[in-house]
Amino acid sequence: MEPRQLLDALSIAEHLKDATRHCYTKGGRHESVAEHSWMMTLMAFFMKDEFPEVDMDKVIKMCIIHDLGEAFTGDIPTFEKTQAHEVKEEELLYQWVKSLPENYALEMLSLYDEMAKRETVEAKVYKAIDGLEALIQHNISDLSTWIPKEYELNKTYADDKVAFSEYLKALREEIRKDTIRKIEEK
Repeated sequence: MEPRQLLDALSIAEHLKDATRHCYTKGGRHESVAEHSWMMTLMAFFMKDEFPEVDMDKVIKMCIIHDLGEAFTGDIPTFEKTQAHEVKEEELLYQWVKSLPENYALEMLSLYDEMAKRETVEAKVYKAIDGLEALIQHNISDLSTWIPKEYELNKTYADDKVAFSEYLKALREEIRKDTIRKIEEK
């Protein structure tokens, strides 16, 4: 990528550093979308031995790019996001992606298509990590930052996303145990 194109692309992606999510950090501030993507990427890196048949480099790419649309729209919590929100975010994202050099645009569009269809094991692993990271972050944050619906959501969310993998089901169960412990210690 040409230096100017790289700088222009990074100036858009940098918006994710300021785009806050509903989750809080352990220190008590809102987590950024960039931090969420980074933690997902780290999770994928640490899971590579659990999925030797999976192209974890592809999963890492998915984790890195999955929320780039939020550079244009900001983050909307999953329990508030509508189909209209998703359409607008995708429209703005694809418009930007198509402005990138062709090889990057084609690779990203291919990854987004694969992620949306969730037919490949890579897309399924990415989507599970996306859901699990949010739950982990909630467990790390102070319980006072949770809204009432999150008490139940943190016990049930992402169960469907991990159903295809014994490892991910076991990880989900450990996260659930942490949630229950956190709530009981209240």
